Amino acid sequence: MVAFELAVQDAHGLAVAARPGVDRIELCSALPLGGVTPSLGFIEAAVATPGIPPVHVLVRPRPGGFDYSSAEVATTLSDVRHALAAGASGVVIGGVRDGRVDADLVSRIVDTGADVTFHRAFDTLADPAEAIGDLVKLGVRRILTSAGATSVADALPALARLVTEAAGRIEIMAGGGVRPEVVAAIVRTGVPAVHASAKRTLPGTGGVSLGTADAGRETTDEAEAGRIIAELRSAA
Repeated sequence: MVAFELAVQDAHGLAVAARPGVDRIELCSALPLGGVTPSLGFIEAAVATPGIPPVHVLVRPRPGGFDYSSAEVATTLSDVRHALAAGASGVVIGGVRDGRVDADLVSRIVDTGADVTFHRAFDTLADPAEAIGDLVKLGVRRILTSAGATSVADALPALARLVTEAAGRIEIMAGGGVRPEVVAAIVRTGVPAVHASAKRTLPGTGGVSLGTADAGRETTDEAEAGRIIAELRSAA
């Protein structure tokens, strides 16, 4: 069966991910901002959760682009080392320099020995084929991509071309707007893995405004995750 990676950003998501059908989790915080590095305490809690699949930690020092300063690079490398020391099985990272893969940043992360996924920073790059070649040479294990679209279901021919270009040298994992009703079509592109957040929004509590906190928060929708898993099994 095509592997299923679930994005998790809270304790409820960990409980869902520990149930059968999830092959890997991307542990993160602040998904409405595109995701940033979760706390060390959350990483430790994830790794210690009974039945949890391999934990891959998103390491992103801030929202808003992927071209990082030297100080942000230092923070990223430190967070990678802390995540691995806490028991993470891999890290999910991305970096862009002058419209291409930030080879220096990526190589330094690969050198830590981590299983590395290059996230949807890939979708901002001008030449996807060139980027695939660069990431293969750097030793990256997989690429999370929507094939350049907001929703991967809107770019299935492009996704299939990425799978062909990768030719088994690196894993292409489809993500971005993945819902149960599009899973079968995504699988037909030949991708070996699918990534989804399967989330819903809980209502806010009102009261004093604390940024966006009073507008509600996202959490994992167990039923949605179950429907995605069922569709993946059916497609297999």
